[in-house]
Order: sequence, then C-alpha cells, then structure tokens
Amino acid sequence: MRTLPAASLVTFVAAIMREGGSALDEAATIARRLVDANLVGHDSHGVIRVGKYLEWVRAGWLKPNQPPTVAVDTDVLAIVDGNRGFGQVIGEFAAQLGIAKAAKRGIALVGLRNCGHLGRVGDWAEMAAHEGQVSLHFLNTSGAQRVAPFGGSDRRLSTNPICIGVPIDEGDPVILDVTTSMVAEGKLMVAMNKGERVPEGWIIDRDGSPSTDPKAFYDGGALLTVGGHKGSGLSIVTDLLAGAVATGRSSDPDDPVLRNNMLSIYIAPRVYAPDGAVTAEARRFIEWVKASPPSNRDQPVLAPGDIERQTRARRLRDGVPLDDKTLADLAAAARSVGIDDARIATMLG
Repeated sequence: MRTLPAASLVTFVAAIMREGGSALDEAATIARRLVDANLVGHDSHGVIRVGKYLEWVRAGWLKPNQPPTVAVDTDVLAIVDGNRGFGQVIGEFAAQLGIAKAAKRGIALVGLRNCGHLGRVGDWAEMAAHEGQVSLHFLNTSGAQRVAPFGGSDRRLSTNPICIGVPIDEGDPVILDVTTSMVAEGKLMVAMNKGERVPEGWIIDRDGSPSTDPKAFYDGGALLTVGGHKGSGLSIVTDLLAGAVATGRSSDPDDPVLRNNMLSIYIAPRVYAPDGAVTAEARRFIEWVKASPPSNRDQPVLAPGDIERQTRARRLRDGVPLDDKTLADLAAAARSVGIDDARIATMLG
C-alpha cells in the first residue's frame, strides 16, 4: 500500500490518457474525475479504471476525443448520443445541458445513450446541486450484465446505479449515490487486488451458490441485488429508464460493447419557489434527522454525501491510498502507451 498526493496522481493519469490518444483537455478531465472518485472513497470508480479504459480504446469500445451528438433538443428535453466517447467528458456535457434547460423552465429531462464509462454518477448530482438544482440519475450498462435478478442464478442485469442530489440552504447538498446491486463490480476488483474476501451476500458463484471469494464472480458468478426482491425491482426499473426510456439499450446479451446509458431529471426550485423555501425546508429536515441521538456515541447520524465529503477532506490532506496491485497496473498502463520507468518514477515521486 502506498499513499500519493492527489495532484501527483492527477498529473500521472492525465499523462497516461494523453499518450493513449486523448487531447489535453480530455485527458485532464478524465484524470481529475477518476482521482476525485478515489478522494471520496469510491475507489471502484477511480484510477483502477485506467488500464481498462486503454483496453477498451484498443478494442474500439471507447473513442478518444469523440464529441456527443444531440439527437433530440426541445425546451425541456434532450436525447444525447455519446458516440462511445469518454463518459467523464460526455457526462459533463449532458449535465450542463440539463442544468441550463432546467434553469429556464424549472425542469428538464436528458437521456444519454451509447456513452463510455460515466464514472462516479455523483459527479453530475454535485454539478446540479452547485447550481441550486435537484437531480435524479438512473444508469445502466447495456453490454455488461453483472447481476442476478432476485430468485435467479445468472447475470441478467447491470449494476444499475441510482443517484439523487438535493441542494441544502447554506449547507452541503444531500447526494445519494448507490448501486442497486450489493456493490459496484469495481469493489470486487479492489478486493481481489488486495487479496481480500468479500462479505457474505454480495455474490454467488457460477452454480448460484453463495461465495465470499471475489474470484468466483470473475469465474462466471454474479452480484446480488440489495434488499432482495425490492432491490431487484429497483434494478429492473432503473435498467428500463436508463436503457429503453433514454432510447439506449437495456441490458442486452447480444450487445458486444460495454456502454453506459443514463436518464437524468433536473429540477430548478428557483423557478417556482424563488424565495428559497425549498432548500430552507430541506435544511430544516436534514438538521432534524441528523439530530437523532446516536445509538453509538462515536458514530453520529449522517446524511447521504457526508462520508464522501469527510473522506475527500482526509485524503486531500493525507494522500490517496493505493494498493500494490493498482499501482502496478497503473505503471503497466503507462508503459503500454510509451511512458518509460524513469518518467513513471518521476511523476509518482
């Protein structure tokens, strides 16, 4: 395990993506958002993805410097085709589009289809909250089934994250960013890199039997949904919203390409409640909830997003921890695009 300053890690990842074919601005955006995922503790969506991104570029699944296409554009609705461009860039474009539309009309819906890996969905909710907007995001991965439906024994669903952000008057926003599977697939990758087992109830093996070995997942097993049949139902409707409703594809075993689709709804309270009543009431409610006497004195009640902000502050101060396997994979990714060991050593300090 090694701890690296976030700024050094951003510089290193940006250099890898630049040598991998991305333009300067694109490489910087990818690096910044990947490292920020590590900063908030979402390591499964952080720099562990760099090597995979380069593999997908070589396979033609991801296309560097690929601009999006707006297929449908009205006052309150847009359908954006990501053209398999990098999700960190295309997702930012789609979020900015939705935020701008909602600011004028009070609400907007943006369907994003055929996009590269969108990374941490909370990024887009944070962008909206910064502009005083509520947002809801439903995401799937049409060509990557990872999850068994309730009562099933094989992969039929993607991890299907849901993210909701609510701005708070004079406070940090509420950001709920969760998968409808027990965990994101990347957390299994993190556990395997560390040589750790995973908790019971996360995965089943290829025979449908419970397992705590992350290798069992990669050997034909499947993730389970959170909350049994309730989580399975949420996963199914998320797959429908992100795929079919957004004019993309719901989970499809015949889709050979790993692509993200996302349906986002943006709500601007300032349009219909310019006195700030919405965010003020949100603040009152969150303060009341968090004032509940903690059952454990050392663990106060938190709102969604608090842990991520605390983790970000700590890792900005102390550095981003990376296990040896992730560091080795990053170095291998750098070498694969022509960065020599001397330059790697310099950039990693």
